[in-house]
Amino acid sequence: MEVLPLVALVAVSAAVAGVARRTPVPAPLLLVAAGLAASSVPGVPAYVLDPHIVLPLLLPPLLHTAAVDSSYLDLRANARPIALLSVGYVLFATLAVGYAVYLVVPGLSLPVALVLGAVVAPPDAVAATAIARRLGLPNRITTILQGESLVNDATAITAYKVALAAVVGASAGWAGATAEFLLASVGGVGMGLVLMVPIHQLRTRLREPLLQNTLSLLIPFVAYAAAERVHASGVLAVVVVALYLGHRNWQVDFATRLQEEAVWKMVAFVLESVVFALIGLQLPVVLQGLGEYEGGEALWYAALVFLVVVVSRFLWVFPATFVPRWVSERIREREPDTTWKAPVVVGWAGMRGVVSLAIAFSVPMDVPHRDLILFLTFTTVIGTLVVQGLTLPPLIRLLRLPARDATAETLAEAQAQSEASRAAEERLAELLAEPENALPPPLAERLRTVLERRRNAVWERLGEVNPLTGESADDVYRRLAREMIEAEREVFVSLRDERRIDDEMLRALLRRLDLEEAAAYREETA
Repeated sequence: MEVLPLVALVAVSAAVAGVARRTPVPAPLLLVAAGLAASSVPGVPAYVLDPHIVLPLLLPPLLHTAAVDSSYLDLRANARPIALLSVGYVLFATLAVGYAVYLVVPGLSLPVALVLGAVVAPPDAVAATAIARRLGLPNRITTILQGESLVNDATAITAYKVALAAVVGASAGWAGATAEFLLASVGGVGMGLVLMVPIHQLRTRLREPLLQNTLSLLIPFVAYAAAERVHASGVLAVVVVALYLGHRNWQVDFATRLQEEAVWKMVAFVLESVVFALIGLQLPVVLQGLGEYEGGEALWYAALVFLVVVVSRFLWVFPATFVPRWVSERIREREPDTTWKAPVVVGWAGMRGVVSLAIAFSVPMDVPHRDLILFLTFTTVIGTLVVQGLTLPPLIRLLRLPARDATAETLAEAQAQSEASRAAEERLAELLAEPENALPPPLAERLRTVLERRRNAVWERLGEVNPLTGESADDVYRRLAREMIEAEREVFVSLRDERRIDDEMLRALLRRLDLEEAAAYREETA
């Protein structure tokens, strides 16, 4: 592809995603709609979704940033429902969709139908988790959706490979399929376990933030490629490594963490924007070559697959939620109780995404009914994104699920900060008692003041608000601090313009202010 169309794709996708943040419509839906509209505009180049790019080059960084931001402890606490969705449901959906299509489409063999089932089986929870965070869903539901999205792609890709082997006659039966599935899953997890500790140790030993962040950008690709090299699941290897690194991120230098957070936010924003725009742009490619399935017959098959995908998720989610609780007292004691509302939300949050399309495009050209597989995958992705994506927010509001308790979270944060401040005060007293750490009283008092400010900041968020602005005392403090920093910044620039300081000194002074402002911003958005 030429450079200019690629730059245009990134620029327009980012612009649409930026506009979506100012609208109630989730960004993935607006991007898909923009892609669909652009695909019918004369002169827009054909952006063909290449699975050799999406799977090894786009999927690893998206999985990495999602896993790093996830809570390993929360995922471990919800391992049972996550496994039932990411493994059990994907296999169930593969069989349900495959068998339904096999019964309805004339001339379609069962192995080819199962290829389609595996392709459309994995939900893409990017849009669902974004909506969940925006509407303040309970943390457990958000964690389950997030955990499902981290693992289900590996299950679907493995099931697809097994079904495809049956189509081309390379299958060794159920025993061979089971062995391949175990190799992919166990091998992927094993490769992640092998790589995670050496990679983390290398990160902690590098002292240059630029080198550390370069390594950070390479990690998901290294993990994915190493696992795929031994025919294991690259998806699982990436997730295992990223979860470990995210859990141990506090051991990395602070400058690296600041740069890494900014870099990965930008990477995730660009990739997610481009990926969803590409979904809509595939319309011309998908419509080509339908042949005998053009017209109403193809639409009937599309409606059937969409309905089976939606219904099969509910058929799996409700029993998977309640049956284990009925049969196991241990599960009832260990996991919080739930009502029918939670599985309704999880069941409806089954939107498909770019991974399904990428797998569909990777189906070999000589596989029978490949064009129909591509068309049904495309319509399922678009249908779930539009129908479920647009109706999920009003459904969540209608069910009135209990929102996260902001006051309780602030109290927990204040208690944690209070305990940490006591430890810091004790450590400061020990250090100041040593002769080599002697400080003038004003400087020692400044350290204590900073510590006291940090301790009080969280409590002040619970205090009275300014009747004129609606801000808490802590909000006013941060706003005034930013105004003071801006005043200093203007003076530094003025001094540079008057040639009283040079540009090198200006950059050093501005960097100091930027770090202070970044610290204030992180407190404000925490």
